Amino acid sequence: METRVLQMPVTLPENGQCARCLDRLKDAVLQIAGVETVRVDPEESQVTLVYDPNLLALEEVRRRAERIGVEICETIQHEKLDLMGMDCPDCALKIEKAVGRLPGVLSVEVNFAAARMFVEYRAGQVGVPDIVKRLEGLGYGIEGPVRGARAAGPGEWWRRHKVTVSTAASGALLLAGYLAGAWGLGVPGRVLFAASILCGAYYMARGAVSALLLGAFDTNFLMLVAAVGAAALGQWAEGAMVVFLYSLGNALESLTTEKTRASIHALMRLAPPTAQVLRDGGELEVPVETVLPGEVIRVKPGAAVPLDGVVHRGQSWVNQAPITGEAVPVSVAEGSQLFAGSLNQEGSLEVRVAKGYKDTALARIVHLVEEAQAQKAPVQRFTETFGRIYTPAVIVLAVLCAVVVPWAFPSPGHSWIQRALTLLVVACPCALVISTPVAVAAAIGRAARQGVLIKGGAHLEALSGISVVAFDKTGTLTRGTPVVTEVRPLGVSAEELVALAATVEHHSEHPLADAVVREARRREVTLFEAQAFRALPGMGAEARVSGALLRVGSPEYLRGAGVGLSGASEELNTWRDLGRTVVGVAREDRLLGLLALEDEVREGAAEALAGLRRVGVSRLVMLTGDSEGAAHRVAQALGLDEVRHGLLPEQKVDAVRELTARYGRVAMVGDGVNDAPALAAATVGVAMGAAGTDTALETADIALMGDDLAQLPEAFSLSRKALRVVRQNVVFALLVVALLVGTTLIRGLRLSLGVAGHEGSALLVILNGMRLLRLPAPGPVRS
Repeated sequence: METRVLQMPVTLPENGQCARCLDRLKDAVLQIAGVETVRVDPEESQVTLVYDPNLLALEEVRRRAERIGVEICETIQHEKLDLMGMDCPDCALKIEKAVGRLPGVLSVEVNFAAARMFVEYRAGQVGVPDIVKRLEGLGYGIEGPVRGARAAGPGEWWRRHKVTVSTAASGALLLAGYLAGAWGLGVPGRVLFAASILCGAYYMARGAVSALLLGAFDTNFLMLVAAVGAAALGQWAEGAMVVFLYSLGNALESLTTEKTRASIHALMRLAPPTAQVLRDGGELEVPVETVLPGEVIRVKPGAAVPLDGVVHRGQSWVNQAPITGEAVPVSVAEGSQLFAGSLNQEGSLEVRVAKGYKDTALARIVHLVEEAQAQKAPVQRFTETFGRIYTPAVIVLAVLCAVVVPWAFPSPGHSWIQRALTLLVVACPCALVISTPVAVAAAIGRAARQGVLIKGGAHLEALSGISVVAFDKTGTLTRGTPVVTEVRPLGVSAEELVALAATVEHHSEHPLADAVVREARRREVTLFEAQAFRALPGMGAEARVSGALLRVGSPEYLRGAGVGLSGASEELNTWRDLGRTVVGVAREDRLLGLLALEDEVREGAAEALAGLRRVGVSRLVMLTGDSEGAAHRVAQALGLDEVRHGLLPEQKVDAVRELTARYGRVAMVGDGVNDAPALAAATVGVAMGAAGTDTALETADIALMGDDLAQLPEAFSLSRKALRVVRQNVVFALLVVALLVGTTLIRGLRLSLGVAGHEGSALLVILNGMRLLRLPAPGPVRS
């Protein structure tokens, strides 16, 4: 069968960010008779088709594929809404169910940690106002202006603070009721208690009813039953106290969880909303989304960089800590890379924009951190599953206490009914369910602010159990650029030898040549004039200097050209045994000396590896494709436990799998591109210097945004602290529930005390998780 390939641009939904829409596009195109295969490239907004020309003409397949893309974009809409009023993971599940049942809604995902909802729907069947109306019917609000919904107005303040106001009103009426009782006003006191219940329980009742309509029992329902039951038993003050304490607890929990979410919101506000763009000979202030790649913007002293780019003119010191985690500002000049969100400290800079505002490193970081906070750690999935099974069991137990026990063991009064109502309150697993997501979100948010991007709770948990860390060598443990480390002159001075070598090498583009030229600049030597330069790939270079042929290159090249090396054979052998690269310099057939070059160990690498051992890593391994001598030199300098050299990429994968089988969980640290297979094979893949590398950001489980190994032990330490906090929260929540339930069943417990214990435990769990948000003191700032 004859087939042809067609590659064409196509309209993609949401810049190709929606995987479901990409699948719809592929499936729809595959339905065209004659199309065999379809591949979509979201980065280039292109589709590649393999089709049968006997069944389908070129223009026909082009026209139909383009029409399908346009129809999907026009039909299926995506909306991102920031939510108000979510204070527990149950809220997220309730919203997903309720909004997901609207006709025309295709998918709903609620990120509790970020208080954000992503909804996909069919235009014409449902719209944003319908979605907002459903949310408000559930008792939740929307943060900020929303496309297609009503504009923020005078009622916006009320929507944001209505629960706080109702809580305050309930508390004031409760206090008035107690005062009325103290003054002997029984009936007015009961009326005030009833009013307190109505004020505080209004939004609680709305939430309970909405949950029941979805076929679920939530905390609102349990508390409402407890309050109404207390009032029915004539305990109006107790019912009012239950409502007030629960409402107050919710308000405090919302306040504290908002502080956790603020870590991401702070990242989003780092880049300014406008940019000073140089157009048509003038300077205009325009929204960042209108600036195109290739345009030049001005960044004034003290201003934040609005977009990723390269310095076109000017020099300054720039604080890149929000992106790379580097505490000390870096010097930038023409050709230096800049990231959106960095702070320009001194000089005025003209920056050529490299990427649109949606594609900046900062935007990708925010997007990936939001996704990471939405992903659940294994321990979080356990607590949520436990909560869904446990809550109905509590309701059944409470019914047994209220109905069966009094029938089997008659007792005066309503003691067992009171115990059943209290049991509904104290056995609710709110603290357990919220124990993990708050701690995970806080840890991921803090790490992002320190320049460490952790791609989800699962990776955070996995990192805490790592016992072996494997490293690539070049560019990870070493700088990745060679430097001249030793000079051995023969019959000339060291300065003259370096000057002669640099005279030839400054015409070359080879990395070793750059190292020689940098050494000449460091020594401040004057170069000679060179003529008839000729590069010899794989060997070296030669040129005429003062009429004589000057050769610079490998010992093999010089030996082949008839240059005798016997005068430096000892140094040659020693340096090669140490894994150094040797460059010889000869005038005609006379050897003038040797230069030793090597890839220097990264500054701070030894301290970083020592830090890993302090946080519990038991074995450090190097996996490199470099020679044995170079690998062992670096390993000896850093005190590594094991070295494997001369490895191809697939052999690195095999080595990672072998280490995993022998020692358990293994982390692989590399550059995120060349080491991608090994990063994927490891339990946790860590990419170095990922701020400017799209591939590293997308493929690694953890990305160190700066080119600094010191961030690695910090990430390990944070993961261990986070898991320690999670375990503390889970154990504490279970112990409190066990204590309250046991006390309720054995001795009885006042309903209001049960509510105080329930809400207090949830609040303490949140506060304990928020400890992970505390950042260390910033590093020194260069003036």
